[in-house]
Amino acid sequence: MSHKTDDNLKELFLNQIQKLLLSSDKSIEDLQSLLQTIKQSEQYNYYQYAFQSAHVSAIDEHKYEIDYLKKGQSTWEKRIVKSLNTMCVEINLPLARQRNENEMRSVRKHWNELGHICGDLNRFRPVYSAKDFLDVICVLINPNLKIDESLWNCGLIKIPIVTKSFTEIKSFFSDLCPNIIQYCSDETFNEVKEEENIRLALQILEKKWNINSIREYARRGCPTSLRGKLWSAMLDVDFSNWHLTYFNYLKQNVIDFDLLVDSLYFKDVKLTAVNDDQLFVFEDYLYQVLLLFSRDTYVQSCFSTSTNGCQPIRSFVKKVINADECSVIYPPNGIIPFYGFSMLVAPMCFVFEDPIHLYFIFQQFYMKYFFHLHHISASPKAIIGLCVLFESLLRQISSELWFHLQEIQVQPLRIAFKWMMRAFSGYLGSNQLLALWDRILAYDSLEILAVLAAAIFILRKGNVLKESSETAIEAIFSDISSIKVIPLLQFILGH
Repeated sequence: MSHKTDDNLKELFLNQIQKLLLSSDKSIEDLQSLLQTIKQSEQYNYYQYAFQSAHVSAIDEHKYEIDYLKKGQSTWEKRIVKSLNTMCVEINLPLARQRNENEMRSVRKHWNELGHICGDLNRFRPVYSAKDFLDVICVLINPNLKIDESLWNCGLIKIPIVTKSFTEIKSFFSDLCPNIIQYCSDETFNEVKEEENIRLALQILEKKWNINSIREYARRGCPTSLRGKLWSAMLDVDFSNWHLTYFNYLKQNVIDFDLLVDSLYFKDVKLTAVNDDQLFVFEDYLYQVLLLFSRDTYVQSCFSTSTNGCQPIRSFVKKVINADECSVIYPPNGIIPFYGFSMLVAPMCFVFEDPIHLYFIFQQFYMKYFFHLHHISASPKAIIGLCVLFESLLRQISSELWFHLQEIQVQPLRIAFKWMMRAFSGYLGSNQLLALWDRILAYDSLEILAVLAAAIFILRKGNVLKESSETAIEAIFSDISSIKVIPLLQFILGH
């Protein structure tokens, strides 16, 4: 009974305050006087406690969300390990072994052409794909939240993550509005403006690195000739002798040990980058970077900063199942590659010729951004948050398109997910992709991936509305390589 009385008092208090604030004949002095009176009243402590209690309840609810996401990530990790161990048994190969002297000499000799040592890859298959990961995310549900799936505005993701509204997105990406010229995307951007832009970039870089200033500059794009320096600055990578020493340390690990995941990387490069008309020339660069990456234990620090406390993949060095003392982090970086993982490295080969520079830029890019694209997390800027944002933007910008897709039972996220999980690598032209990645660094956010995915659907809205089958819809989005990224983003943000 007392709880009901307290609730009634709180409601009465809030109603009276609202009426007072809406009164046109009240001044600031009146409100200040009222505030002072409230603080002096006997009920002030009660209301203060009531509102603080409500805040604590919200935090507790968020904690439960994290718990079920953590459980989902743990289940997913076990599934990946099981798939990897099954592959080991099927092909009768260990997870790791030390190379013999002849093999070590061969790796040293062919370091710049590692494709010569990859062996027979027919027995290997990708551990998981974007579709597998999406299927896992789709079944995650907050146990404390009931969702009516019969509603038309209900997308694939049932996780209540708060993301930016379309208005907030337009404000956040205000430098991409239509009336602001973007470097290398505006036809009127002549040589004089280009020289001025490069001169400005050099002035910023010559000063002591100020990441915020460089990011502000890069929001309009990076000149091709200076992209490497600007990326290095935004990722806070200042190359020194330490980088060379660490690179050689990782290289020696590749020479000394053969890991099963090496073959997974070889296979992935063969299936993706080698079949790309522009990227196949970087094949050996990719092998170097990916094999070094698999042995880089520094990458494990990604897990310690994860919002849901996910752990690096572990396997067993002995045939003792579930014996913690026999479990080790495998591979050393804790990352099992998915199908298309090598495409996260490939576009960077256009920017960096030196393998050492290429490696450390990829390392930092992955740890700060790409890691969040294939791990379950409650962060609005991680992959689940991007999925929620994509579906939300599509509903807000074009309800007609959204309801049409729901009516014909086509979920747009099933098409867009693979784009976002690979940061659009392999789907856009190389120049367009690099322009997109410029903005990821400049805005220090992956949210632009969801915005672009929604924009592509809006761009092809006319074709989509004419179709009523899932096959036809998928065909419309099967090739997006002709998309001009920055003009499209400017169009949608000026919507």
